[in-house]
Amino acid sequence: MTDTDTEVSMPIARGLVILFAITAGVTVSAIYCLQPLLEEIRGDFHISSSTTSLVVTAPQLGYAAGLLLLVPLGDRLDRRVFAPALLVASAIALLVSGLAPNFPMLLVASLAVGVFAATAQVVVPWSSSLAAPRERGRVVGTVMSGLLIGILLARVVSGLIAGLGGWRLVLFVTSALMLALAIVVFTSTPSDGPRSTQPYGRLLLSVATMVRDEAVLRHRMLLGFLTMFGFSAMWTSVAFLLAGTRGEHYHFSETAIGLFGLAGVAGAAGAPLVGRLADRGRSRLATTSAWLIIIVGWFALGWSGESLVALIFGLLVFDLGVQASQLSNQTAIYALAPEARSRVTTAYMVTYFLGAVAGSVCSGVAYGVAGWLAVCAIGLAAAVVGLALWGAFDRLERRAAASV
Repeated sequence: MTDTDTEVSMPIARGLVILFAITAGVTVSAIYCLQPLLEEIRGDFHISSSTTSLVVTAPQLGYAAGLLLLVPLGDRLDRRVFAPALLVASAIALLVSGLAPNFPMLLVASLAVGVFAATAQVVVPWSSSLAAPRERGRVVGTVMSGLLIGILLARVVSGLIAGLGGWRLVLFVTSALMLALAIVVFTSTPSDGPRSTQPYGRLLLSVATMVRDEAVLRHRMLLGFLTMFGFSAMWTSVAFLLAGTRGEHYHFSETAIGLFGLAGVAGAAGAPLVGRLADRGRSRLATTSAWLIIIVGWFALGWSGESLVALIFGLLVFDLGVQASQLSNQTAIYALAPEARSRVTTAYMVTYFLGAVAGSVCSGVAYGVAGWLAVCAIGLAAAVVGLALWGAFDRLERRAAASV
């Protein structure tokens, strides 16, 4: 490779880490801010719940496209300019979404929102590159905490805003936040300059080359797919559960439904601790524990059709497991190619968010056909498969390391 990325030795400024965490959280929140408002959107456009769930699927598909086509440019362009440019584009797409006169227009604009929300995955490898090796797990953990908290608080804040002015106001406010953040990022971050001289086409092809050559990357891609499948399946349908769409005993308002995201925020707060485990060489333990925690979370969520306490406990535990799994995966893949972290991110996150698309689609269909327990059943099955695959992958990786 002709890339010239080098490892840094000085610790990254804490304020910069916090800015990266906020940027990751705000940008990715655009994908999820409409999730607790699905019932209102369904009523406005007079469509079915399964059709309404496409509002979740469209930005996730767009996000996967942005990961594939835009994020690799983070290894080539000055991210101090590139990231704010994506934020401005995201603001425009959100504005168009808020003005959409019909459901097809909303879907198209939501797809564009997802494309430019890939800014979050420009920021994560950026923070990793600026961090010293001894602090990388903690730094990535903090930024990933910001990302997950953004996903979860998107539901809380959007519910509160929608209570004041409806789902369109949520999109207008988020658009304004993107513009403000673009200015702050451009004026507060260091210029990192280009690190690769490869043409764009070759840059994209090198992603496939890394997937072919790196077994660890392939393993973590599949584990990431299953993790996000379950996460998206749960959060897509929980809004219908809490609204009592199929006659459940819950009948919460949009604002109250959004507040349930706070239960998951507590889980996201554990990410830096998982990062410290990775920094100490305990990433295998972190991964195994993550899948076990996810499984426990699904059992609790299965009881939540009858118990609000079980629902809150399940949300907290489940999101902790998901975040731990995500962080252990990213710590492992960022150690593979320091000069190509954006492209490694592309390979991993495209698969990760294809899992989100699959999860939201399967969840919408399962809930429409058989309700909440069906969603929990498919999520639990995915988690059990994930744990079994991780056991197999761990043995293969240990064997490969021993043979070197």
